[in-house]
Amino acid sequence: MIGSGMITIKFFSMIREALDTDVLEMEWAPTLRDVAAVKEQLIAQGGAIWDEVLAQDDLLVARNHRVVLSSEPVSDGDELAFFPPMTGG
Repeated sequence: MIGSGMITIKFFSMIREALDTDVLEMEWAPTLRDVAAVKEQLIAQGGAIWDEVLAQDDLLVARNHRVVLSSEPVSDGDELAFFPPMTGG
């Protein structure tokens, strides 16, 4: 029998501080088909502050160390990282 796996989710900088979380593991399921679905699940579990932080339009997300769009598929064993936009000078 095939069991469900996990995805690792990391939070950086102001996002980590606002959510008071740096890393968590989430059980992967077929319903977590893409980054947007993972965000929806995190918001559903975390409540209002998670909604406020993760709903930001300029939030960056990396899947397995590569910046991706919200439509990027998510698979068992993936690592997602949420971080604010980078600025340069």
